[in-house]
Amino acid sequence: MTENPEVVPAGTETLEVLSESRGAFGVEGTPDVSGYGGLVRRTLAPPAATRPYGGWYDDAVDTLAASLGDNFGPAVQKVILAQDQLTLEVAREYLPAVMQTLRDHPDLRFEMCLGASGMHWPDDTGRELQVHYPLLSMTHNRRLSVITTCPDADPHIPSVVSVYPGNNWHERETFDFFGVIFDGHPALTRIEMPDDWVGHPQRKDYPLGGIPVEYKGATVPPPDDRREYK
Repeated sequence: MTENPEVVPAGTETLEVLSESRGAFGVEGTPDVSGYGGLVRRTLAPPAATRPYGGWYDDAVDTLAASLGDNFGPAVQKVILAQDQLTLEVAREYLPAVMQTLRDHPDLRFEMCLGASGMHWPDDTGRELQVHYPLLSMTHNRRLSVITTCPDADPHIPSVVSVYPGNNWHERETFDFFGVIFDGHPALTRIEMPDDWVGHPQRKDYPLGGIPVEYKGATVPPPDDRREYK
């Protein structure tokens, strides 16, 4: 039986491809250590949900739409339902306004933002960098997620620290590890890596190994230069 590496599961042909790897470890330019170079794995973006969403989701989206008015269409680019989780994909320029509404409207009241998690999808052209914000309404005991994107060539997203002050350190971490620049952040500096570190270690194009690291004067050489033990 001949495997066709271009075959994708039926029904997924038109879905957005976030990333694609070949071989069990996505090896490129070197022998395929998996023993099977024909394996193709694609990470697909979840499709837009259709009405009715079910539960409180419809009312929440309608409330947000009524509050944003004519800005709802350009602001909320996609409504996603996956694993019983409502996610709103929001255009970056509308992010602060959407977050403010989600926090302050009495029928929404998502008082807590539980972080800002970066993602890097090099194959998703024009949307390579994404930031995920999980929200919690303690008033209504509900959870909702917001996702916004930006391109590698223009990695700027408005900060939401003015709406959710607790996101200060989370945005710094996403800047540190992914290179997302949060415009309006009060002090956007690295939080894990040294200030003079080159690159952002959690991006998918960040080199694995081969970078010398120093600890209090002692140097750990790159993997290729280390002693080989027999």
